[in-house]
Amino acid sequence: MVSRKDSNKQRIKRHRRVRGAISGTPERPRLCVYRSLSNIYAQVIDDVNRVTIASASTTEKAFSEYGGNCEAAKKVGLAVAERAGAKGIKTVVFDRGGYVYHGRVQALADGAREGGLEF
Repeated sequence: MVSRKDSNKQRIKRHRRVRGAISGTPERPRLCVYRSLSNIYAQVIDDVNRVTIASASTTEKAFSEYGGNCEAAKKVGLAVAERAGAKGIKTVVFDRGGYVYHGRVQALADGAREGGLEF
């Protein structure tokens, strides 16, 4: 019998390894991405004070389309960039959450860059 590796367990392992190297500060918070099968979430987090500065996701009431594609991810990136910009945040550290920088994660990053965030 062939046993299959648990991909989410491996992702969490990668995420913990990356989080050992990056951290959000009040001047340069962390843009954290979580991707599920049907939705995508983004948060701008200050790890020093342990507060979430801004967040956006496809589960919000204002978002009515399907949340599991690249167009939705780009809209979430634009929304989180707009909300972070309203709080005075211009530069962030990008935390891909252990996911491959490809597809929806890349689309969210591109949308955040278009919205005015620098990373």
